[in-house]
This record gives sequence, structure tokens and C-alpha cells, in this order.
Amino acid sequence: MSALRLSNELSEFSVQPEWLDTIIKGDCVAALNKLPEKSIDLVFADPPYNLQLEGELHRPDQSKVDAVDDDWDRFDSFEAYDAFTRAWLLAVRRVLKPTGTIWVIGSYHNIFRVGATMQDLGFWILNDIVWRKTNPMPNFRGRRFQNAHETMIWASRDRQAKGYTFNYDAMKAANDDVQMRSDWLFPICTGAERLKDENGDKLHPTQKPEALLARVMAASTKPGDVILDPFFGSGTTGAVARRLGRHFVGVEREQAYIDAAAERIASVKPLEAEQLTILSGKRAEPRVAFVSLIDAGLMTPGTKLYDARKRWMATVRADGTLAAGHASGSIHKVGAEVQGLDACNGWTFWHYERHGGLTQIDELRRIARVGMQRAGA
Repeated sequence: MSALRLSNELSEFSVQPEWLDTIIKGDCVAALNKLPEKSIDLVFADPPYNLQLEGELHRPDQSKVDAVDDDWDRFDSFEAYDAFTRAWLLAVRRVLKPTGTIWVIGSYHNIFRVGATMQDLGFWILNDIVWRKTNPMPNFRGRRFQNAHETMIWASRDRQAKGYTFNYDAMKAANDDVQMRSDWLFPICTGAERLKDENGDKLHPTQKPEALLARVMAASTKPGDVILDPFFGSGTTGAVARRLGRHFVGVEREQAYIDAAAERIASVKPLEAEQLTILSGKRAEPRVAFVSLIDAGLMTPGTKLYDARKRWMATVRADGTLAAGHASGSIHKVGAEVQGLDACNGWTFWHYERHGGLTQIDELRRIARVGMQRAGA
């Protein structure tokens, strides 16, 4: 794949375009410190869970469970794990755009410690998402409830962050026009999607399903955005990003994982542009102030506005406010006052005379938005 470039030398990524769609080999903190500041739109992090497994785990038939017992998941103490967490989160925060967000996935072993550290560092938690597994591993010892879920924390860079991406309308439409909930049901990674090594064993013990990453990206990114995965593993983030028309950059220490991820991503066929269009509603459209209609010549001072049945009338003033008897103020305030209500959507309440009939002033707002979009094109 021509878009995928691999290198062991971090210095080769000093020019911003060079690190797009790459896997960087090395420690995540050192690698992230070489990336440009505020260059990442979204972070998806699947850090070591620190499972604290001691000894082998067996099923009731005495067969061995292929559990997570790799060296990268071992830490000497909770303090050591907390220090590691703080280091990589600080590195991530530096490269995240002010409008960017971060997703971190974990189990009960680590997610609460990670969440506390995120808050200590200034991240602002937007949601916690529960990934409910349709086919979780049973609790073989029978001493606890079956662990059937993992938790994802979704957070902005800080409390004051504005303009982060949340494709609300698309998520709602995909969920049969009902708000998308914070509990997601997906199977764990199995079958042909699960990468295997030369012995036919799982290549990576915690490979995430592509459907989970696709939901994350569909909800919180746009085509062309750059997604960072500081614990790249088997490359699920890169594979899904390539398919959905996003850029990626991954960091990984293990060469076997890098080789498998590169081959996997190279085989992905990106979707066509028209298949990546994101549904959006009015909340995603540019804001239009009523006074801007006057500035654009779409409305003139002195124009009379009416409700749909002509029970009330207001006069447009040069400063973009309305006057109706003793009431004056914004289109919303005056609309509420003449009706004796606490609130009113002035854009749909007020009408102007056109061709012998009445037309909502919201039609003028639509025209103004088209002009704004053309000006920004």
C-alpha cells in the first residue's frame, strides 16, 4: 500500500505529511513527542489493562485459557501503572487539537484509574460507553459475575473545548431515529476477522472488533480526519480508518504486530466518497444571526413581520431587533412576549409578506447559510 510507510527512525517524521498513514515503531511516549503539536483530531487508545494475572488459567476440562499474559501487560505496582498512564496521556494531550477528542477503552482492572488520571490532567469526560459483548468469556472459577463488558471513556481535551465532532443526527438516524444510547452491543473479535500467527493461535490477545471502531469513528470524526492509536497492536484502528476515508498514525513496539497490521491495512479497500457522506441536521449548520439578514440585504429596517395568522405584528429595526407595542428585543424574545410564553423560536414564528402571502423568515436564514457556505468554499 503506497499510503503506508513504516520506519524505525522517528526523525523521519519531522515533516507533518510524512507521518500520516504510518506505523511508528517504538515507545508511545517517545514517538508522540516527535509528532507536531495539536495535529490529531481523534485518539483511540487501548492501553495495557494491567490484568495482574498470576499463574495459568484453566477451563473446567483443564484446557488452558489463552489469556493476556504478555510482558507488555505487566507492571510492578499500581503506582508504576499510574505513572505510565500519566506519561502517555500527557503526550497524547499535547498532540490533540483543541477541538479533538479521545476514546480510551479498558476493563475494571484499569479504566477507573485511567479515568481519574484523565480528570487530573484536565480532560473533560463527555460519556462513558459500555461495550456489551454478545459472546463474552465465561468466569471459569465461578467466584465472580461473568465479565461481559468493557468501558470506553470519551473525553474532550478540556472543559472549555468547543467545536468537537459529534455526528448526532447520523447516530440517531442509524438507530432508527432514536437517540444513540451509551450501551453498545457487539461480539468480540472472532472468525475470519481475528488475526492468527503461523501456529494458528491468536496473533493479539485483545484485538478489538472492527464494528466497534467503526462506530467510534462514525460518531466522532469526519472524512479526512487524523486518528491516532498509541497502542496500535493488530491495526484495527488503521484498517477501519482507511476503509472510512480517515487518516491514521499508529505507534507499536512489537515488530510482529507491525508486520501483521501493515499487511492487514494494505488489503483494505477504501469506500467511495459518496458512501462516506455524514448526515447532519440544523445544529451542524452555520449559525446565522437575524441582523446578518439586514447586513446581506435580505431584510430591510421597517419591514413588518407577522405570525402565521396575522394576530401579531412587529417592526424590524436597524440593529436587528424587533418592536411590537411595548415589547422589544430579539426575534425570539418578542415572539415569546406577544404570546405570553416563556420561549419562542422566532425563526419559525415570524413571517414576512411575499407574493401576496406569508413566508417564514427561516427561509431567509436558509438563503443566508447558502451564501456563507459558498463564501467559505
